[in-house]
Amino acid sequence: MTTPLTTPLPAPLIEVRNLVKHYPKVKAVNGVDFSLMPGTCFGLLGPNGAGKTTTVEMLEGIHVATSGEILYKGEPVDRRFRNEAGIMFQSTALQDFITVRETLEMFARLYPQNADIEELIKRCNLTEYLDQDNRQLSGGQRQRLLLAIALVNNPDIIFLDEPTTGLDPQARRNFWDLIDSIKAEGKTILLTTHYMDEAYVLCDEIAIMDHGKIIAQGTPKKLLEENFNDVILQIPEEALGNADELPYPIHRHKGIAEIATGDVNQVIADLIAKNVSLSQLQVRSRNLDDLFLELTGKEIRA
Repeated sequence: MTTPLTTPLPAPLIEVRNLVKHYPKVKAVNGVDFSLMPGTCFGLLGPNGAGKTTTVEMLEGIHVATSGEILYKGEPVDRRFRNEAGIMFQSTALQDFITVRETLEMFARLYPQNADIEELIKRCNLTEYLDQDNRQLSGGQRQRLLLAIALVNNPDIIFLDEPTTGLDPQARRNFWDLIDSIKAEGKTILLTTHYMDEAYVLCDEIAIMDHGKIIAQGTPKKLLEENFNDVILQIPEEALGNADELPYPIHRHKGIAEIATGDVNQVIADLIAKNVSLSQLQVRSRNLDDLFLELTGKEIRA
């Protein structure tokens, strides 16, 4: 009997093993493990001070780990990694008094290999702004230029640190399409973002960090299924009337009352019995915002 051949699983592009970063008074990262598989988008999420930025900066080579191991294509991070990685920082100072084209050409000279600059210009929708001074770029134009810089060396791994912060909804959606097209080429992306809808749309896998550790990891859909078995009913507070006597916890925020339930029919029947108008009732599924708050709490972080 012939044993059927099985296709071996691809090796991780990056492996992080028991990564630790301690400062004199702070344990910023305290034993983190995860892998980035080729051609996927991995989201690293967490509240301010959770350790995600320190983790990413150790991967990028900005900080040296206190202990632990970071492997790129099975080997310790070295010059090869630096030549094959693209980084879009959350905040980058562009050179004044030079144009968009000159900026791309300047960064291209820093690497032994380059992407096709003309193709990159088209992909990032920069054609109309090539002769424009960097100082004159809008927020969306600037972000697309920074993405083009991160791609200028045709990298295998791309770090995107909150790439759509400050962009309007249309610019954000356009940026999402750009990221999807990059992933479709087989490139690997590590994304940090505070927009949970962005993480849900773009990421194949997410890890949520808090207090220097990963507290949840998996696909967005799997994590939601593991943590919730209910939905949220939303109704204007003023419509509740005397329904405060309902035997359910009611969360109120900005004029909206929310009821979490696994039995929508029963809650609706109870609301009708209390003569509550259902004309503005909305039912929504649990989302990553709910998961994030459930796991990390609601207190304000510095």
